[in-house]
Amino acid sequence: MPQGELNYTSGDDYVLEFLGYRFAFGADDFRERVTAAAVKLDLVRDSDLDEDEAFDLVELAAESRIEEPRSALGKYLMRHWERLSLNDGESLVYWLRKLVFRGAYLDHRVKENLLEVTFDETTGDFGYADPEGGRALLELAPTPSWRALQFKR
Repeated sequence: MPQGELNYTSGDDYVLEFLGYRFAFGADDFRERVTAAAVKLDLVRDSDLDEDEAFDLVELAAESRIEEPRSALGKYLMRHWERLSLNDGESLVYWLRKLVFRGAYLDHRVKENLLEVTFDETTGDFGYADPEGGRALLELAPTPSWRALQFKR
């Protein structure tokens, strides 16, 4: 895929590049993806964030900073940024973006019929498979955890 090619779009509120891919997101899509990424990284306990908390996370993911926090979550992130920004050498902003893009990339491949969503009834997990019957994708790589530094209300 050529460098910078737009290969996922759900709107034009946020246009970001990551690892050579260029994706465009609608505001709601981006907010939901960023919130889900924060949950996956154990930065927040669940996705039940208020509008200001979600805005602070979106600003962090989109701009790599929070200019003026709107919520207790944003204030927490700024106050503890030295400890939160890197966790065992892993960048919080990088991982928020990576998970947002990973989900959009997989969704785009499903939309283009390059992947199928599968469900394993024994484990209750969703996965992805080649629709042509080729080898199924392995489980996605593990993610770091910010659980020890998790925001608590």
